[in-house]
Amino acid sequence: MTWLVWRQYRTQTLFTAALTAGLVLLLAVTGIHMSSAYHAAQAACATSHSCGSLHLFTAGGYSALSVIVTLTLAVPALLGLFWGAPLVAAELEQGTHQFIWTQGVTRGRWLAAKVSWILLAAALWGGVVATAVTWWSYTGNTINGDRFYNPLKFATQGVVPVAYAVFAVALGIAAGALFRRILPALGVTLAGFAALLVGLQTLARPHYLPAVTKTLPLAGASIPESSWILTGTITGPTHQAAG
Repeated sequence: MTWLVWRQYRTQTLFTAALTAGLVLLLAVTGIHMSSAYHAAQAACATSHSCGSLHLFTAGGYSALSVIVTLTLAVPALLGLFWGAPLVAAELEQGTHQFIWTQGVTRGRWLAAKVSWILLAAALWGGVVATAVTWWSYTGNTINGDRFYNPLKFATQGVVPVAYAVFAVALGIAAGALFRRILPALGVTLAGFAALLVGLQTLARPHYLPAVTKTLPLAGASIPESSWILTGTITGPTHQAAG
């Protein structure tokens, strides 16, 4: 079964590997240059005692790459659409599953082998892309400190993309088995993944860590730039909400 899975998915695997290698190479080259520029800016600001430029130096030359990095958010969805959704649906729609099951392979073994290898591959590819993006984004994260509250950074760095990739592929497989056709499975996979992103962003993510409540003077209040402000209210001397 392992050989069969490889034969069926070798084209997708090699194509995905080529795209991933190109992305990793691009991020490696530009990430090294960006880190070097940041450390040079740090040294310059330590000498001149003026570090305002540290917040600006990444704006030149890296905006296009930032867009590419943000677009890696679509990697889990693409894996779910092109790997997960057709895995069962294509076999059932074309009837090729009947030939496989007449070769002494049980349905359980057939499904377990295909699903396990595809989910493992999704986790691997999601992890590779997430590792490259997280490493490349280190300089920007250091400057802005917004990795957690920035929804795009949160969704493209760390372990989150790995979980998204596994979920998207699993959702595609389930949709394909349920609808037995590729097009409905594609639609359900895309809609389900989009619903997950929106739901986590609006409902779940603000509660991952307990909120910190602080009372600050209206004049001269200093709030760190990296703070994620969920809500704010102006109060009077007795801490009642101002009308």
